[in-house]
Amino acid sequence: EVQLQASGGGLVQAGGSLRLSCVASGFTFDDYAIGWFRQAPGKEREGVSCISNYDGSRNYRDSVKGRFTISTDISKNTVYLQMNSLKPEDTAVYYCAAELYSCPIIKGDYWGKGTQVTVSS
Repeated sequence: EVQLQASGGGLVQAGGSLRLSCVASGFTFDDYAIGWFRQAPGKEREGVSCISNYDGSRNYRDSVKGRFTISTDISKNTVYLQMNSLKPEDTAVYYCAAELYSCPIIKGDYWGKGTQVTVSS
């Protein structure tokens, strides 16, 4: 059974940090790109960051560059999103998704349930 389990969300003050984790199982982790997406109330889902275990590519949306860092631990089938200098506009439900091979993730072959991130001003 394929699973993507996102965790690590919470409530934090502006300027604070959180680290999200996405644990994958049921597919060949090394062949996939894992991406983080977010959706705020009343807004469309948007891509945040992506990293490929297959070719090492990674990317970030402009608004998080310099604040967020994506990393992967293949030994643990886990991708992390370290989020620093959080802003209220980062508030959203964060999801992880997997797609074969490279970034960016277009549709996602697999999706996990989200984790809520709330940044207070």
